[in-house]
Amino acid sequence: MPAQRDHDHGDSDAHAEREAAARQARRKANGHDYGDHAHFNGKAHTSMALLREGSDMTMKPIEWLWPGWLPKGKLILLAGQPGAGKTTITLSLAAALTRGTMWPDGSEIQRAGHVAMWTSEDDAEDTVVPRLSRMGANLNHFHHIYGARRPDGRTDIFDPATDIPLLAEALAAAPYHVDMLIIDPIVSAVAGDAHKANDVRRHLEPLIQFGASYGCAIVGITHFAKRSQGTLPTERVLGSQAFVAAARMVLLAAYDEKSRSGALMRAKSNITRAIGGIAYSTQEGEAAPGIDATYIEWGAYQPDMAVEMLADLESTDEGGALSEAVAFLHALLEDGPQSQRYIKAQAHEAGHSWRTIERAKHKLKVQAERVQDGTKAVWKWALP
Repeated sequence: MPAQRDHDHGDSDAHAEREAAARQARRKANGHDYGDHAHFNGKAHTSMALLREGSDMTMKPIEWLWPGWLPKGKLILLAGQPGAGKTTITLSLAAALTRGTMWPDGSEIQRAGHVAMWTSEDDAEDTVVPRLSRMGANLNHFHHIYGARRPDGRTDIFDPATDIPLLAEALAAAPYHVDMLIIDPIVSAVAGDAHKANDVRRHLEPLIQFGASYGCAIVGITHFAKRSQGTLPTERVLGSQAFVAAARMVLLAAYDEKSRSGALMRAKSNITRAIGGIAYSTQEGEAAPGIDATYIEWGAYQPDMAVEMLADLESTDEGGALSEAVAFLHALLEDGPQSQRYIKAQAHEAGHSWRTIERAKHKLKVQAERVQDGTKAVWKWALP
């Protein structure tokens, strides 16, 4: 046995020597040869690390496409369960941007912008464009990425894992500036294993660098991981957590099929507070004669954390959060109308999220009326 250990030790030493020799060869190939001293030897250097002092840098503010929600030049993930309307939500944002009207929270869009989209999920002509049209988009400002021309002149499919440089060239030559780039699904931008962090980081880098240099918000659509209900909001995102780490903003869409209502919520952000959401519902309507399309109707702002909104929307237990909120609200109103402010304070003290209270209000068919209370107008809720 000692002989075997000596043999193994010898192999280890030989391996270490080979690694050291390989590193030294790489240094020489790059024009560096430090020898036994930590200084350059006067040779021409073809590559080296570059550093600069913080005092030489100019601080820059974050630029926003949609303030607090869509940062310019950054990667944004939008994840959700099947049927939550993730693509339709994104197209609703795109439609508003192409018109230059308002974002879902009522904030004004400074100018009409352009949107480019690549999708392998939906057909552009029978799904994407009808939805955009139904939501009032300026279709002259929407650009579908449908293929790539190869050096031999043939038209091939566009692959977001390899063809981002081709897109950068095309947009640099375009007479317009794209403000939002949609990739659906974002996992298609990874040529390797989407569950391996190194593969995800390496293959997302060209996309992230493009967004930063070109200055557009990149919205990557993805799904919730299977059997992830009850975990932290950011852990719901399909694939490696490197997707979440690479994104500066992670949005989640959760949806309740029974009430046909959901919430778009902020689950993670490196650049603003990750709190609050906006209620929405999915509807069907005619985009053109004989062509129906899904569209989004936006609701009120929800001040809750993503984990609370997810729990409310995904609760299927009749004895769960919603049922408790229904009983609480009924008891609060059975003796007569109460002000919304009072209800909100009581709900907070009892541990109910406002989103759940509003769902309970809908379930109980509570009537809300604005009444004069002294010198102030207040909202009062009453049972029917």
